[in-house]
Amino acid sequence: MDGGRPSVSSLRGIVAAAHPQAAQAGAALLRAGGNAFDAAAATAAALNVTEPYMSGLAGMGMATCYIAAERRVRTLDFISRVPSQFPAGRFSSREELARGPIASGTPSNLAGWCELVRAHGRKSLSEVFAPAIALARDGFPLVEYNVSAINDTIAEFRGRHGFYADWARNYTDGSGATLGKVLRQPDLARTYEAIAADGPRYLYGGALGTALVAHVRSLGGCLTLADLESVVPAWLDPVTATYRGLDVHTLPPPCEGFQYLLTLRILDDFDLASMQRDGVEHLDTMYRAIRLAAATRIACNNPSEERLTALLARDAVRAHGKRVRDGRPIEAPTEQFVSEMQQHTTSFSVADGEGNVVCITQSLGAKFGCGVVLPGHGVCLNNFLYWGEVDLRGPNALRPGGPLALPMAPSIVTRNGRPVLALGTPGSYGICQTQPQALVQHVDFGLGIQQAIEAPRARLWDGRRIQIESRISPDTIEALCKRGHAAEATAAWTPGVGGMHGIAIDPATGVMTGGCDPRRDGFVASA
Repeated sequence: MDGGRPSVSSLRGIVAAAHPQAAQAGAALLRAGGNAFDAAAATAAALNVTEPYMSGLAGMGMATCYIAAERRVRTLDFISRVPSQFPAGRFSSREELARGPIASGTPSNLAGWCELVRAHGRKSLSEVFAPAIALARDGFPLVEYNVSAINDTIAEFRGRHGFYADWARNYTDGSGATLGKVLRQPDLARTYEAIAADGPRYLYGGALGTALVAHVRSLGGCLTLADLESVVPAWLDPVTATYRGLDVHTLPPPCEGFQYLLTLRILDDFDLASMQRDGVEHLDTMYRAIRLAAATRIACNNPSEERLTALLARDAVRAHGKRVRDGRPIEAPTEQFVSEMQQHTTSFSVADGEGNVVCITQSLGAKFGCGVVLPGHGVCLNNFLYWGEVDLRGPNALRPGGPLALPMAPSIVTRNGRPVLALGTPGSYGICQTQPQALVQHVDFGLGIQQAIEAPRARLWDGRRIQIESRISPDTIEALCKRGHAAEATAAWTPGVGGMHGIAIDPATGVMTGGCDPRRDGFVASA
């Protein structure tokens, strides 16, 4: 071995997720006769327990699925709308929505997970949520990322008298987090037991929803029971782009994943495979295409179907390709918003032996969302309203009942109609930058999915700034600077370039190979 992780392959099913216990929870469902949809919901709920700062039942998310019985890709959008009583016009700065109850959008992750099981699973919710219930009730030992995330949040939240005590009671015992310490969440275990018995209505109109709304409003939030009752995940056809004869599928707008597809469309006109991998020509071409696609996404946020077709059309792509080739420095934005608060998100992929594939990206927004934890239930709320605009003239303005446009891009790649790759990552506005970087390593340079995920990546910021993992040679970084990039070396491995998980599938043999990101506590489990 060369120091990287070994590949994990299976014929029966595989789960690639950001925590070992969560990946094993999904694999357990596969071994028990569940399919990829059951296993995806089990993995998602287990991540709620083991990565409570990244995602949870009160967050939001998106899924891209290959449904074997229908022989097609479908997407499930479970990003809920802005609360109906959100006080639009009250705020002068987004920072007023950074933390606290007013920042919470309507929880919709639970609705999405349950819809996956209802529509295409075969197990009961009691079976699907059993691993999460056991993890929450019995506890699990904290690993490295758990420790840093909890301790960093203690330092930030201490003194927030409105919600710190409830948060600390749920995630700490007053002494901070240490490696190997067992975190138990009995309130959350009881919540999942009630959901298993009553179904999603327990939140969307039932006892949990009533308690959640009462608590949030007592602290000054704006959620209503009607907001919860209105949550309905939407099955949609994907938006698709071709790359090297492959079809890459992700969610349509208001999802901002079309930036990912546009980047690939631009790169499809360049013979990357003839370039030195991770050399100047490869990286210069990649970064220039990413920056042009990001600027287009910002200028054309939430495009109509007709407008999106035009953005991905051959003429538009050729114009971008010409700009990539002209060698002049490209200075353009990549961020919808510039903020010190990073989005904390997780992405995972599941495939089964029947041909079903599910790729989910989900989040609480920032680390531990808005920070509000519902006493007696162990549910942490999101802060997704922070990623909207308080200026009502903006393209992603926060209007009561309006949509939220978020930069998630869970993707499935097909060849001749059959799935060959699932790939997703967290990373806020870096998601649509880092996914094409890994896909190119796999498709153009032939790296296995694990090695493609481990390959060095970069994060582009507004203007010309680029942070590149320092495993790229200093000479290459210097040469990129001479080509007009404000390139700088960052850590050799940094979660700032995502925490990617994926599955490569050989349609001829049925072999599924998982890839997990060492930048997180990633893990691949087989059925």
